[in-house]
Amino acid sequence: MSTVTFGITPGYGEKLHSALGYSGAVRVDDRVEISGQAGVNDDLVIPDSLEDEIIQAFDNVERTLATVGATWKDVIHVNSYHKVAPGDDVIGDDHNAVMAEQFRRRLDGRAPIWTETGVTVLGLAAMRVEIRVTAVVGSGDSGN
Repeated sequence: MSTVTFGITPGYGEKLHSALGYSGAVRVDDRVEISGQAGVNDDLVIPDSLEDEIIQAFDNVERTLATVGATWKDVIHVNSYHKVAPGDDVIGDDHNAVMAEQFRRRLDGRAPIWTETGVTVLGLAAMRVEIRVTAVVGSGDSGN
């Protein structure tokens, strides 16, 4: 029988759990799935700068993974959702440059698979990015 553990991120995650009734992470044995993480602070405020918002989303992924004993080094798949204007045919370098830099900074050479999707709306009106990941705890210990 599998062991299932749910995680709720302190701060913003606790607020969202109370308001909307969901957990930020679930761990089933060594496999971890997290809900999409926005670039919000603990008061659910989104930075003005796109770069700061993306960095905060990466920080929030890290915080959420930690609630169930995982880290960025355990990540095997990233889904990112990027707000684009209707009719835009690309997500754009303003998003991609920051995403790539954060991958380099946090993954230490590991290269998980990445699905990047442009969307016209996200959970909060001011959001421009949301990131969710899948991880396997301990997989980062075995190299890339």
